[in-house]
Amino acid sequence: MLLSPTVLVQADDFSGAAEVGHQFAAQGFSVRIMLTTTEARLPDSAGGGCEVAVVDTHSRGASAHAARAAVKTVVKAGVTQLGGGALVFKKTDSLWRGNLGPELSALGELGYHVVLAGALPAMKRTVVASKPFVEGRPLHSSRLWAAESRRPPEDLGELFPAGADVRFVQLDEVRSADFTDRLRAALRSPGPVIAVVDGETDADLGAVVETLLGLDFFSDRPIALAGTGQLAGLLARRLAEETAHTAHFPADLGPRSSRNSRGAVLAVVGSASPVARRQVAHLAEAGFDVVDLSSGQEGAKIIRESLAGGRCVALTVAAPIDPARSAEIVGQLVRLTQEAQRALPTDLILTGGETAREVLNALGISSLVPHTAVQHGAVVSTADDGRLVATKPGSFGDPLALAELYRAIQLHGTIHDPEETPEVRMTNENDDRPYLAVTMGDGAGVGPEVTVGALIHPGAYADSRPVVIGDARRLRLAAEALGATAEIATVSGVEEADFTPGRINVIDPELLPEDLPWGQESAEAGNAAYHYVRIACELAMAGKVQGICTAPLNKAALHKAGHIFPGHTELLAHFMGVDEVSMMLSTPKVKVIHVTTHVGLVDAIRMIEPGLVERTVRRGNEAMKRAGVAQPKIGVCAINPHAGENGLFGYGEEEEKIVPAIERLQADGIDARGPLPADTAFFLAGRGDYDLIVAMYHDQGHGPVKVLGIEEGVNITVGLPVIRTSVDHGTAFDIAGKGIVDVRSMIEALRQAAEMSPRLAVGSNPA
Repeated sequence: MLLSPTVLVQADDFSGAAEVGHQFAAQGFSVRIMLTTTEARLPDSAGGGCEVAVVDTHSRGASAHAARAAVKTVVKAGVTQLGGGALVFKKTDSLWRGNLGPELSALGELGYHVVLAGALPAMKRTVVASKPFVEGRPLHSSRLWAAESRRPPEDLGELFPAGADVRFVQLDEVRSADFTDRLRAALRSPGPVIAVVDGETDADLGAVVETLLGLDFFSDRPIALAGTGQLAGLLARRLAEETAHTAHFPADLGPRSSRNSRGAVLAVVGSASPVARRQVAHLAEAGFDVVDLSSGQEGAKIIRESLAGGRCVALTVAAPIDPARSAEIVGQLVRLTQEAQRALPTDLILTGGETAREVLNALGISSLVPHTAVQHGAVVSTADDGRLVATKPGSFGDPLALAELYRAIQLHGTIHDPEETPEVRMTNENDDRPYLAVTMGDGAGVGPEVTVGALIHPGAYADSRPVVIGDARRLRLAAEALGATAEIATVSGVEEADFTPGRINVIDPELLPEDLPWGQESAEAGNAAYHYVRIACELAMAGKVQGICTAPLNKAALHKAGHIFPGHTELLAHFMGVDEVSMMLSTPKVKVIHVTTHVGLVDAIRMIEPGLVERTVRRGNEAMKRAGVAQPKIGVCAINPHAGENGLFGYGEEEEKIVPAIERLQADGIDARGPLPADTAFFLAGRGDYDLIVAMYHDQGHGPVKVLGIEEGVNITVGLPVIRTSVDHGTAFDIAGKGIVDVRSMIEALRQAAEMSPRLAVGSNPA
C-alpha cells in the first residue's frame, strides 16, 4: 500500500485556492488553505499531518516581479516543510488572467519542468492549437475580460516572457496512443521547459494526469503540473486511487465560535456581471436585504441594522465597473464588511478571488479548511476563527449558485458556543432535512462497510437525517474492518434516532446469524437484504422517510432465499405498488436513464415503443429538474449503429419506436434530441453538451458509465413515490470485510438522495 502523498498547491487568488482545496478534500485528503504572500515559512498548520497544503499567494494583481518572487518563496518553503517528494500543482485561471508567465517561469527557476493544461471543460473553456476559447468562441472576442485593464491573449504564447522555453502540445498529440512519448520528448531539454497542452474534454485532461503519473512526475528534472480546478480534481481522484484513501475522510467542520444566533449571513458580491445580478436576485428571493455599494452611509446603516436584526444582507456593486477603479471598489467593499463584522461577526459568502482575499485579510483570517461544494468552484470552508466562509469565482455558477451556498451554510443549523457544545447540531426548530432510509444490502458483501463509511463522512448529516435498516452487529464489524470509530445505536423507529456526528442509527430486524462469513453467497443474507428493502419501503409509504439510499444486494443470494426479482429496481417497484420505473445512472461526467434494463437484448428491442420512450424521458426530465437543472438538455440514443444510417442498419426501429416520442416531447417544451448514435451521444455528454442521455437497453448505458466514473457512480430509481439512490457497484465478495472498499459511491449516493428528496416543514418530526 502506497503512503499518502503530500501535495503543495499554489494559487494566485483565494476562490481558486478554495476550488482546488475542495477537489482534494472531496477525495478524502486532509487539506488546509493558507493565506500568505512572501513569508519565508508557511504557517505551522501546513505540517502536522496535512496532506495537501493550498497556498494563496494573492498575486494575480501584483507586479510580475512580486508574483515571481512570491511563488518562488512559497514553493521552496512549502516543499521543504511538506517533504522533498511533494508534488507541486500550480492553479491557473481558466480565463488566463494574472501573472501566469512569470509564475510558471519561477517554477522553472526552482528546477521544475512545467506541464500546463489550462482547459476547463466543465465551463466550456478550452484550448485548441494553443488558443483559448470560451463556449467555442475565441476568448479575446468575449466580454469576460471587461473588468481587466489589459487585453486577453489570442494565443497562449503571448503570456510568456521572452527567452522562456515554451513548447506546445497539440490536441491530436494528446489523443494519440504515444502521448507519453510525445510529452517526454517535449520535456527533453538541458533547461526547464514549459509544455502547454491543448484540451477540450475531461478525457484530454485525464490523459495528461495519467501520463504524468506514468512518468512519476519526473523526466530529467521534477515536473510541476499547472492547470484549472478541473485538472486538480482529476489529479486528486487518481492520487486517491493510488494511495488507498478508501477509509480516509475529510476533516469535519470542527468547533465553531459564537455568532448571531439567528444565523444572519453577509454576502459580498464584488461583480456586476449579468450572471452575478441574477445570482443576487435569487438571494433576494431567499430573504436577503440587497445593499448597493453606492448607497454610502445609508447602506452601511442598513447593513448594521439588518444583521443585528438577524436578517441576511447582500452587498453588491453597480454595473458597469471601470477597470481603473477596481482596486478602489474592492477597498470600499472591504471597509464596509469590516465595519459590519466588527459589530456582529457572521458567516460569509464572498464572490471573486480578489474581493474574498481582501475581506479575509481585513478580518484577520489566515487559514481555512474546505468542506463542501454546491457547484463547480462554489465552496464552503471553515475559517480559523470558526465561521463558515462560502466562496465562488466571480464568473462561475448558474443563477442559483449564491442561493445554494447560502443553503449550505443554513444546513449547519443553530451554532452553540464551542466550550459548551463541541459539535455542530441542528434542532427541530430550524431543521428541514429529509429523513432517509439507508438499507445495508447483503451482509456478506461490502454493503455494511460502505454504509458505515458513508455515515461517518463529515457531510453525512449536513443535508439529511439517515437511519440504517440493517444489522447492528454487522455494522460494528464493518467499522472495525475500516479502522473507523462509530457509535452503532439500535433504535426501534425513525422517531427515536439521534443525529449526532459519529453515531449511526440502526433499525435492526435481527435476521443475520452471528457467524455469517464474509464474501459468501447465502440465503440468510439474501433474505435479510430483501426485508431491509421491504422495511424501507414501508417507512417511505408511511411518510416516515422522504428518500431511500441502498447498499448493494446480491441477486443470486436473493433468489436462493426464494425472492425472485431481477434486482433492487424491480423489488422497490413491487413493494411500492408501482408498475413502471426507470433506472438512472449518475456520475460526475454523465447521467444516463434506461428505457429497458434487466432483459435480454432481443426482448429489449421488442419492448421499446414510443410510449415507453416518452415516459422514460419525462421521468428523466423531472429527476434532473429535482436535482437543480432548470432546463435539462437530453440526448436520446438510437437502437442501431449510426442511428440506422438512413436504413442501412436495422429495420427502421428509430423512425418507428423513437422519433414519435421525441416529437411529442419537443412539442411539450422538453429539450430531447435524437435519435443519436450511442457512441456520439456519450462523447457529447462527456464533453458537457447534454445533461442526460437516454439509453435504450442495459449495456448501452452501463458500459460508458462504468468507464467514465464507476467509483463515484450512483444508481437512481425514478418513478417511485420517493427518490431512491444506490451505489453503482455490486457486493464485491472478494474484498468484503477487508476494509479496503472504496466508499465514495455510497457517499455520493447519500448526497444525491438528500439533494433530490423533498425538504420538510421546519420543525417536522417523522409522521
